[in-house]
Amino acid sequence: MPTFIAPDGTELAYHVVGEGEPLLCLPGGPMRASAYLGDLGGLSGQRRLVMLDLRGTGDSGIPADSATYRCDRQVGDVEAFRDHLGLDRVDLFAHSAAGDLALLYAARHPERIRTLALITARARTLGVDFTEEHRREAAALRAGEPWFGAAHEAYEAVWAGSATDDDWDVAAPFFYGRWDAAAQAHAAADVEQSNFEAADVYASSGAFDPAAARAAIAALDARVLVLAGEKDGGPLPRVAAGIAELFPKAEVTVQPGAGHFPWLDDPDRFRRTVATFLGD
Repeated sequence: MPTFIAPDGTELAYHVVGEGEPLLCLPGGPMRASAYLGDLGGLSGQRRLVMLDLRGTGDSGIPADSATYRCDRQVGDVEAFRDHLGLDRVDLFAHSAAGDLALLYAARHPERIRTLALITARARTLGVDFTEEHRREAAALRAGEPWFGAAHEAYEAVWAGSATDDDWDVAAPFFYGRWDAAAQAHAAADVEQSNFEAADVYASSGAFDPAAARAAIAALDARVLVLAGEKDGGPLPRVAAGIAELFPKAEVTVQPGAGHFPWLDDPDRFRRTVATFLGD
């Protein structure tokens, strides 16, 4: 298992799957170990996936200062990762909450970005959040599912801020396009792969300066993919389109039938979409 040292001395680990040009992958959660990315629906057949375990997750070390879990304070980790790999410019892939980290990195180091793939990604860095109304709108699309009644009741508890661990488990189908055996196994691994203390710090006060980030992103000379799932509430497809409009060179793609983990819902389609964007 390869490792490198972050600027504050924390040892960080990463995992490599596949062959070819490297694709640097940042996991979401927030603060979930990169194992949940798997081989990204077979994308490892066309790219060497270099997947970082963020500090305090997976095989990476726990930092001496828990305040360094804050998203903006992990930008230095991504830059140290790039430098460790000896890459002048990178193809950067970010899923979910890692969208915020990738956007902060792109704003601070625009010259290092060759392409940026934002996969069902957050953009609070740019002042775009996914509201309860967005989540409810996406949830309503699943009203015909056999699991909808119990899952929606549990989701109501999530929105009310009173959810138990069991409620989160019952609401999990909303995050997947298909609630099949693969999705259930993927969801079941969440708790053991996540650092919830770190997640609480990740987007804490002071992490984001949307005006500054938008100004930096508006000048980004890199191609950007914003991929949304048709059934996902974070972001809804129309919100993803709005995010794409903030970049000079962005395209938005909505994957039919997909939830928050599109490489599980339709691996072939996901692989083709991302590979085509990367030029593979």
